[in-house]
Amino acid sequence: MQWKEQLLTLTPYQPGRPIESVKREYGLEHIVKLASNENPFGASPKAVSALKDAAVNFAIYPDGYATRLREAMCEFLNVDENQLIFGNGADNLIQIVSRSFLVPGKNTVMANPTFSQYKHNAIIEGAEIREVPLVDGQHDLDSMRSAIDENTAVVWVCSPNNPTGIHISRDKLVSFLDNVPKETLVVIDDAYHDYVVADDFYDAVEFAKKHSNVIVLRTFSKIYGLSSLRVGYGVAHQDIIRALEPVREPFNVNTFGQIAAMAALEDGAYVEECRQKNRDGIAQFEQFCKEKQLGYYPSQANFILIDFGTSGDEVFQYLLQRGYIVRSGNALGFPTSVRVTVGSTEENNGVIEVMKQYLQEKASISQ
Repeated sequence: MQWKEQLLTLTPYQPGRPIESVKREYGLEHIVKLASNENPFGASPKAVSALKDAAVNFAIYPDGYATRLREAMCEFLNVDENQLIFGNGADNLIQIVSRSFLVPGKNTVMANPTFSQYKHNAIIEGAEIREVPLVDGQHDLDSMRSAIDENTAVVWVCSPNNPTGIHISRDKLVSFLDNVPKETLVVIDDAYHDYVVADDFYDAVEFAKKHSNVIVLRTFSKIYGLSSLRVGYGVAHQDIIRALEPVREPFNVNTFGQIAAMAALEDGAYVEECRQKNRDGIAQFEQFCKEKQLGYYPSQANFILIDFGTSGDEVFQYLLQRGYIVRSGNALGFPTSVRVTVGSTEENNGVIEVMKQYLQEKASISQ
């Protein structure tokens, strides 16, 4: 068969280990999953209630235009309906953008390391990939701007960045956007924006309103706790949305996702509660790192990247066998680190205790 040549060496996305398979493999009764940056507190009670009360005919396709959710989002963001596009999670929107803009002969610019799906989709489309190394865990916007030329179709900006959790300040991003050619699309991946408490952060939607070459991607999978329902959305100038829409597959946002997302939007108090609990959890991990003199990035997201100075795979495996699923940094571009999703206070204390046991055992072996 005449496959695209680039597919022959491309590996699929590797999600975090499923809880049930870890239970079976290690004979454990209790597993704490801190690998996929999900909200440990779940969805808003309003979203849960809306799903329970939903009278849905399973034989009917979802609303392909997401009419009611679109109306709710317009009011929530103060945008027009033709400035929105919806996806089966933000991953689907990354795929749509890549399919729409990237072809052989064009290039795309991104930080390195950053979210893997930018590069993954660029490889599939046969575009040239220009990766600009992070500086202290954050985007080097000056070097990214220098990497842009007349053949640059898309620039990816992930802020806070995954896997480091570092955000870009408003002043730096404003300056960058003002200097990117108008023919180049800038994608601002805003997946973790709801967790940010930094004073110098920004409202990325305002950039999408001002710049005709900016699209902002957001998701209901993170602080809204609706990961399993897969709802993402993009905000951009109407001309961008009009061009992207034919690439979007029909009925790509399911009925239950639309219902839950609408209800979740109405519960701002729950979002604020989760944001504060997340900051408390970040503080727990930072205190642990300081006590044990471990390197880490000051995260504005709902995860923290911790450098153990040894194999990230080894730390991952040690924690896994004791009931804690985290993410090895080996696959994220940080081979001596692990990325840990912030859990509840109890979950954080539990994984920190196991991390302390690991460090103690390593110290004993080295003596």
